[in-house]
Amino acid sequence: MNLTALETTARALVAAGKGILAADESQGTIEKRFKSVGAECTEGNRRAYRKLLFTAPGLGEFISGVILFEETLRQTAADGTPLVEVLTRQGIIPGIKVDKGVKALAGFPGEKITEGLDGLRERLAEYARLGARFSKWRAVIGIGTDIPTRTGLAAHAYGLARFAALSQEAGLVPIVEPEVLMDGGHTIERHYEVTEAILNLVFQALFDHRVRLEAMLLKPNMVLAGTECPQPAGVAQVAEMTLRCALRTVPAAVPGLVFLSGGQSDALATEHLNALNRAGRAPWELSFSFGRALQAPALKAWRGQAANVSAAQAALLQRARCNAAARSGNYSAAMETAAQAPA
Repeated sequence: MNLTALETTARALVAAGKGILAADESQGTIEKRFKSVGAECTEGNRRAYRKLLFTAPGLGEFISGVILFEETLRQTAADGTPLVEVLTRQGIIPGIKVDKGVKALAGFPGEKITEGLDGLRERLAEYARLGARFSKWRAVIGIGTDIPTRTGLAAHAYGLARFAALSQEAGLVPIVEPEVLMDGGHTIERHYEVTEAILNLVFQALFDHRVRLEAMLLKPNMVLAGTECPQPAGVAQVAEMTLRCALRTVPAAVPGLVFLSGGQSDALATEHLNALNRAGRAPWELSFSFGRALQAPALKAWRGQAANVSAAQAALLQRARCNAAARSGNYSAAMETAAQAPA
């Protein structure tokens, strides 16, 4: 394990004015998204779409890294260039999603657990050989009647810590993602309570498993009211409670927090990130690792048609540019409608 190299990569992923593009959708998820725009979910279309994203002119100005699905890590462009190399030519660091998705947690109705630890050491070594430099594991935590339980949260913390330790052993920077879902009618106070509980358990587990905090990143949810809550939270309240929660749970040794969008609209996720950075009192970089909140306009513009590639790339660059501005608290709603040519 070269800890100096890992720390350098971790810091590069949260470089000023940049964030991470999550393009690690599973086959089932990307099929649903393609279907929503009338595109057929073939291997060729998946490759063409992801190449479209990765070759957007000037993307490396705003994007530091891309999280890939395993299929994409192995794919090549039409000219035979590995998509990993397509990214590195843009100055973008390739990463890989390594978990195997969620299943029901036995004995705990309504709770989930992430699978994929079996054989992970060998898979990580292979991913590193294929060019990945960081990895990601997602835990999914729902809020409902009598859930989550302490046992369910502890199971997630253990899985995330094992993943992180194995990733660092393999020379990959782990991105630890404990996502507390925003689905449901819970208040922002309840979302805060669960987020605080899982983050406390996760960092205790990371310490117990001797994970080097300087060589990892945290991918947390923002603290939000549930989608069905009759009392929606304002942007300022979300930023204040998210930052307060992180300050109480996340050690300063962690280089950065790369927030997930978690089903928020494109613009709202950017507004929240902007408000977090305008607070100006965090010991870590506050960045983004968005999937839909970066990709949705590009996917809608593309619709599976080669003639729409340029328009789709322009849409992606516009969202990346907005989020890059939010990294320094310089985003404004006017940027959403400003006509800007691709870089």
